[in-house]
Amino acid sequence: MTAGTLPARIPSEPVTFAGRDGVRLAGDARGDPRDRPVVLLHGGGQTRHAWGATASALARRGWYALSLDLRGHGDSAWAPDGDYSVDALVADLRCVVGRLHAPPAIVGASLGGITALLAEGEAAVPASRAIVLVDVAPRVERPGVDRILRFMRGKPEGFASLEEAADAVAAYNPHRPRPADTTGLRKNLRKGPDGRYRWHWDPAVIGGERRPNATQDPERMEAAARRLTVPVLLVRGRLSDLLSEEGARAFLALVPHAAYADVSDAGHMVAGDRNDAFTRAVVDFLAGVR
Repeated sequence: MTAGTLPARIPSEPVTFAGRDGVRLAGDARGDPRDRPVVLLHGGGQTRHAWGATASALARRGWYALSLDLRGHGDSAWAPDGDYSVDALVADLRCVVGRLHAPPAIVGASLGGITALLAEGEAAVPASRAIVLVDVAPRVERPGVDRILRFMRGKPEGFASLEEAADAVAAYNPHRPRPADTTGLRKNLRKGPDGRYRWHWDPAVIGGERRPNATQDPERMEAAARRLTVPVLLVRGRLSDLLSEEGARAFLALVPHAAYADVSDAGHMVAGDRNDAFTRAVVDFLAGVR
């Protein structure tokens, strides 16, 4: 993969898993099922479609790439009891890992990274082959977290058009050029009976009593980080307002064997901002793991 280029995306096959209490988890699979698995977990408010190019690159390099929708996101089922706590997400991941033929590498962005960190760091024995944490660590910046929540809680009435939704995304990510073609947003939006588009997640994910709150418990995440023994890569977006350089360095002090990639011109949504550089970092790291 040369600088500035990405391999063409390869077709995916739909897969489903049963999470904790049977909650249905939807996913896409790319590659040969006999290859070593890699599980990709998106951030809060995203869907599995955030990983298309990266999953294709991994599949071409001999990985069975599984990108999943977290419970309450995308095409996965909404939790009937409204439980979107990190404990529920960790339990879902452990259910998926238990169904695989070999320990997977796990790539997790933001909320997906928190899930990966706790699932591995709190496991009695190593459950994964390696983990990649994307712009998340035990110590994050509260203003960055608050900005994400304001975006997710904004426009509960939905958008009149894809163009209006694209404008909202551009305002949240001013460093990223606004795409001229907005059709890709359809994968992240639902069109309701009223004709308006709303984000593809259960509102209880951000407004319920059992919403994720791991960033409010950094001590738990630090304890999990200290217990990591598998290979680890931390990827930070240099423009991120959520994971600072200080937060990244604090994590590397907790996990001295971890590798580190700092992606220029990328904010918190590293894979979306600079997918070429992000994918190269992940592919190169996992090539060493294999």
